[in-house]
Amino acid sequence: MLSILIFFFCFPSVVFSISNCKKIDLPLTAVGPESSTFDSWGQGPYTAISDGRVVKYNGPGVGYVDYVITSPFRSKRECDGTNNPELWPKCGRPIGIAFYFLKNQLFIADAYRGLLVAGPNERLATQIATSAEGLPFKFLDGLDVDQLTGNVYFTDASSVYTLRQFAQAVAANDASGRLLKYDPKTGQVTVLQRGLSGAAGVAVSLDSSYVLVTEYIANRIQKFWLRGPKANTSEILVTLEGRPDNIKRTPAGNFLVAVTIQNASTQTIVATAVTINGVGNIRQSVSLGPPYDNTSISEVLKFRHSYYIGSLMADFLGVCN
Repeated sequence: MLSILIFFFCFPSVVFSISNCKKIDLPLTAVGPESSTFDSWGQGPYTAISDGRVVKYNGPGVGYVDYVITSPFRSKRECDGTNNPELWPKCGRPIGIAFYFLKNQLFIADAYRGLLVAGPNERLATQIATSAEGLPFKFLDGLDVDQLTGNVYFTDASSVYTLRQFAQAVAANDASGRLLKYDPKTGQVTVLQRGLSGAAGVAVSLDSSYVLVTEYIANRIQKFWLRGPKANTSEILVTLEGRPDNIKRTPAGNFLVAVTIQNASTQTIVATAVTINGVGNIRQSVSLGPPYDNTSISEVLKFRHSYYIGSLMADFLGVCN
């Protein structure tokens, strides 16, 4: 068991707390459980890892089992357990994942293979989009599925830099990212926003009226209206102290954001989970201690009574009550 150091900032109410944490070690030498999800029956977690697999955790004693791969060029001998970025174009590098519960389809944003989908019992995901408006995807990142409409919202972090080059994108203050929508009824991909600075996580509101997208490089979250009098317009919702990655809606309709904050005095990284509501009010900020000391996190997902914490740097998925 692990401990998490919790620092409650001055907010009026307790939105969530994290304690009683444990590691679920990844298979072999793989790292980077960027994003996690659960299926229509509440089974999982499923998580996307560095060697090109989406794996499913079947509980203690069983551990992870292979669920789906994203590349037809992948070989188990060469790819299983790899952390080699040079192999990602061949092995695949799934990042954002989410199920469409009605059909139990898993949608995947792969940094090198584009947008994919896998139905039940399919072991190789089907590639359904690799570009939008004639511009190829460079680095797909976050993904969410609107359970009311079946539409898939996802991000292309940059139109210039790949995942392997993202440090360069940050240094250059790249602002070529896009927010996109895939309509499964028509098979069409629509660009909703352009000029995003490190488009990362995406989350649809409970009533499907808007979608939130994080800008990792710009340290902020934008709100894009899908319906109502502001439909097809966007606004800056909130600017954060650190760099936001994935954003996930909670069952209550708030949003959990994984934020990496640089401590100015010590130059260390403070992994932080931030709760916001739909109008941009920060409800709570929680700094995570061990095992995330000086380690960035990519996601905080609430499912039932637990929190699942992802990190591109970790060789485990953190689970806290």
